[in-house]
Amino acid sequence: MKNDLLSLIKATLIDGDPERTEALVQQALGEGLAPLTIVEQGLMPGMTVVGDRFASGEYFLPQLVIAARCMQAAMDILQPELLRRQEAVARVGTVVIGTVKGDIHEIGKNLVATMLSAGGFQVFDLGVNVPGEQFVEKVKETGADILGLSALLTTTMTEQREVIAALEQARLRDRVKVIIGGAPVNQRWADSIGADGYAEDAVGAVALARRLLER
Repeated sequence: MKNDLLSLIKATLIDGDPERTEALVQQALGEGLAPLTIVEQGLMPGMTVVGDRFASGEYFLPQLVIAARCMQAAMDILQPELLRRQEAVARVGTVVIGTVKGDIHEIGKNLVATMLSAGGFQVFDLGVNVPGEQFVEKVKETGADILGLSALLTTTMTEQREVIAALEQARLRDRVKVIIGGAPVNQRWADSIGADGYAEDAVGAVALARRLLER
């Protein structure tokens, strides 16, 4: 019965049904399943399938966004229980992420943050319009492995370069990998500003983050 519930949670996330996912997560908790088990054997496998289908072209951005909503709705229920029981999902690494100063776009950044979290990363999302010094302080505070910088405007993409310069000035650059993303950004831009990588979408960002940590 417990395995059936976990399979249903996985299936509703793949199908993109946030309300059903929430209801099943509540049911699973009510029937005594550990919140960590629900995450690791229900939700995360579901997100893996969604990510694979997106990467293969079977799923598109709307399906990815809805799956992320399912994941977030479920985690809103499970996080208090995880904290109460002092359980933690096994962490791959730590990421600080945000949209750079002067830019208030957040949909893509939020999706990347959710996918990274679902992929086992501890994520500190600083939000939008984030000044360089705030990124630097959070990297220093958390000991982050990866810093993600989003820019959706051609007028703000230069802020990504400024943040990297601020990391160098603070002598933190060699301690953190920097990945960038956003509509006007590409691999050539990443190379030119000294970033460690560029991802076109949220699934690519998770794969890139994993590759960088393996180096």
